[in-house]
Amino acid sequence: MSTPELAEIKANMKAVWTAGDFGQIAAYNVRAAEEFVARLGIPAGARLLDVACGTGNTAIPAARAGAEVTGVDIAPNLIAQARERAAAEKLTARFQEGDAEELAFPDAHFDVVLSMFGAMFAPRPDRVAGELLRVCKPGGTVAMANWTPGGFVGKSFQVTAKMLPPPPGIPSPLLWGDENTVRQRFSRAASVSCTRRNLLFEFPFGPREVVAHFREYFGPTKTAFARLDERGRAQLAAQLEALWAEHNQARDGSSRIDAEYLEVRAVRA
Repeated sequence: MSTPELAEIKANMKAVWTAGDFGQIAAYNVRAAEEFVARLGIPAGARLLDVACGTGNTAIPAARAGAEVTGVDIAPNLIAQARERAAAEKLTARFQEGDAEELAFPDAHFDVVLSMFGAMFAPRPDRVAGELLRVCKPGGTVAMANWTPGGFVGKSFQVTAKMLPPPPGIPSPLLWGDENTVRQRFSRAASVSCTRRNLLFEFPFGPREVVAHFREYFGPTKTAFARLDERGRAQLAAQLEALWAEHNQARDGSSRIDAEYLEVRAVRA
């Protein structure tokens, strides 16, 4: 991949995640993020880096637990929301723009490095794995939550990718949800463990309204619809609505879906 090609991909990714208002989506995942952080058992005073931190769903509970939190993300509007949330709770946490493939921190600087549904989208996964381990202290923990290819979110991404194929040469982000791939990427770690878990999506409206909600607020979905013509937009909306309806467990007009992800723990050697 040439430098100009990479620069264009990175610029496009930043535009995608800046689009919409991810805070309107992240608000429905707060509990799952709190549970993810709680399982880490982070001790007070630990240095923690949240990579691709978004609006702070994992950084905020980590700061509540007493960790010394730094969050990085490529989207400045998400960083701004994370800062506002931390300030509202009078929490000490630092947030700054940053790239998961080029973390601006010294080697072995953090006790815990985590990323929930974030770093998995960077275009060069081997660089990401190397950087997550590099900035983690020996014996420290790298923790990730990554959507699986066969889970609900993986299926929804695949629906969109069929109509709008990703750039050639970029590995699917869903490979971060494949245990064998993850173990290969973290082969330099002292140990790697993987656990399949479910995140419960709950929305107080039906599948059609859920798709409209994502279309308005979720950057990747908003951008995908914008790239299609009228016919393509109608086809994509119909396919996504059918997927939500197929997996919906609710029968009262709301939406309730289990979305599988892979929880990864790597201990730095």
